Amino acid sequence: MTYTTVLTEIRGHVGIVTLNRPQAMNAFNILMLNELFDALEAFDKNETISALIVTGNEKAFAAGADIKEMADATPVQMITEGRVEVWDRIRQIKKPVIAAVSGWALGGGCEFVLSCDMVIASESAKFGQPEITIGVIPGAGGTQRLARLIGKNLTMEMVINNRTLSANEALQFGLANRVVPVEGYLDAAVAFAEEIASRAPMAVRMAKDAVNAAFETTLTEGLKAEKRNFYPLFSTEDQKEGMQAFIEKRKPNWKGK
Repeated sequence: MTYTTVLTEIRGHVGIVTLNRPQAMNAFNILMLNELFDALEAFDKNETISALIVTGNEKAFAAGADIKEMADATPVQMITEGRVEVWDRIRQIKKPVIAAVSGWALGGGCEFVLSCDMVIASESAKFGQPEITIGVIPGAGGTQRLARLIGKNLTMEMVINNRTLSANEALQFGLANRVVPVEGYLDAAVAFAEEIASRAPMAVRMAKDAVNAAFETTLTEGLKAEKRNFYPLFSTEDQKEGMQAFIEKRKPNWKGK
């Protein structure tokens, strides 16, 4: 497909979506959000792709939502246009999604990063929820995902007092998996994604589902979700191949079945 606000690329078994509104520091408007999720969903259905990356440019991952598009909106317009509901599409992606972040990830940009499964940050990355400075609050999961990830007090400071986190702080508080030099951040994310893509595809999907359950249920229900993902893997060809390869001390040949 051809998009106007995002670019797509395939490297090996990794699908890359690049946010491409540099004139607006990649601020999310409705068009870009829909194109972003369309691209991710297309990659999710592509059997040759095993991991996904979303990135921006060195100066900005995404500097929030397009304020000009929302400034005069009414609650009815916001609801009718699905301004928040469109974000639910990220939850339907079955393959792991990695955010490769350099520069600013603010507001909706930070919320999208929080929606991803893992984060590779360049040394220049900065994360924040500055909605309070324009008279609103995060509306696409920022208050909830941040609190679950970094705790109540720091989330309060970010949401109420416009605290930003540096890349190293993001790593310290568990928001980022790696911090790498700016000049190689996307290559580092691709290498990270390729490593994930080398795993058994069905097991990766089941693992993602099981881990996500930990943030949405009690421990008892989470353990049930883990079992629901664990047992069916013993019906897959990859489970048989993986265990046999381990016994034979060789590299497994995954088939995704």
